[in-house]
Amino acid sequence: MGNWNQLAVSVLEGRELNDEEALAILNCPDGELLELLQSAYTIRQHYYGNKVKLNMIVNTKSGLCPENCGYCSQSSVSTAPIEKYRMVNKESILKGAEQAHNLNVGTYCIVASGRGPSNKEIDNVVSAVEEIKDKYNLKICACLGLIKPEQAKRLKEAGVERYNHNINTSENHHEAITTSHTYQDRVNTVDLIKEAGISPCSGVIIGMKETMQDVIDMARSLKVLDADSIPVNFLHAIDGTPLEGTDELNPRYCLKVLCLMRFINPTKEIRISGGREKNLRSLQPLGLYPANSIFVGDYLTTAGQESTADHQMLEDLGFEIDFVKDDASTVLS
Repeated sequence: MGNWNQLAVSVLEGRELNDEEALAILNCPDGELLELLQSAYTIRQHYYGNKVKLNMIVNTKSGLCPENCGYCSQSSVSTAPIEKYRMVNKESILKGAEQAHNLNVGTYCIVASGRGPSNKEIDNVVSAVEEIKDKYNLKICACLGLIKPEQAKRLKEAGVERYNHNINTSENHHEAITTSHTYQDRVNTVDLIKEAGISPCSGVIIGMKETMQDVIDMARSLKVLDADSIPVNFLHAIDGTPLEGTDELNPRYCLKVLCLMRFINPTKEIRISGGREKNLRSLQPLGLYPANSIFVGDYLTTAGQESTADHQMLEDLGFEIDFVKDDASTVLS
C-alpha cells in the first residue's frame, strides 16, 4: 500500500476499506509499521483525542461451564488447574467495585462462566448493581452468557449500561473453536441486548489458528453488529485446553490487527483485552495509538500487570484517563 495516511483520511471521509486494503494492513511491512500506527492514531484522535478508558473485571463465577470453547480454561473440555466456584455473594461483587473505584476505573465488568445465568444469579447481580450505582456510580458491564429477554430487561432496569458477548472468531472458523453453541447464537444475543436498550460490547480472540481473511471478516461482522465497544483479545494459550501450545502471534502483528479494527470500526471503542501483556510485551504502549481502552488488573483466569504499571504507561504516553460516563446512544467519546 504505502500511503497509510491517505487511507486514514479516506476513512474519516466515510469510505469503507475493501478486502485488498484490509489485507494490506495485516501484511504491512514492519518497516512501515510506525506510519501505519500514526495513521490509525489519526482516526483514533479524531473521535477520542488522547483519552483512554479503563476497565476492570470481577470473575463472579469460575469454571463449571458446560460449553466446549477451545480457548477457555473454564470449559467442560479443559483440564487446566483453575479455581472453580459458584457465583460469589453480593458483598464480593461490591468489594471489587470499591477496588475499581479506587483505581479510577470507568467501567466495572461483572463476568460469570456458564452458558447463561439462572434467575437466581440475575437476582444477585441486580442487587449488587443497584448498590454499586448508589455508592460509586460506576459504569457497569455484565458478561453472563446467553440471556433471555426478561433477564436483559431486569439488568437494564438495575442500571447495567453495557453487556459483553463476544463473537470470538469468524463465522467460518467458529466450529473449529466450539460446537456447543452456534455463531448465530452469539449474534442473536448481541441483537437481544440492543433490543433491551443496553449498549452492546462484542469482540474477538486473535491467534486461534484463524486466517487473515477470518480476522477481516471478524472486523466487518462487528461493524454490521454495530458493537459500541470491541474488546480485542490475543490468545494466551493455557495448558489443559484444546489450544494448548498455540503460539502464532508476535507484537508487530498484534499492532496491525488493532490498526485494522480501528480502520474498519473508526468510531468505536477499541479495547486491548486479554493476552495484552503476553503478546504485545514491550510494545504495549504502541497499542494505544489505534486502541483507546484497556483492562487494568487481572483477567478471568490469567494475571495482568500491576495497575500502577498501566497508570505509569498512560502518563508516559501523555494520555488522559477518561472518566466521562458513556452514553450508549452516541459515539463513545
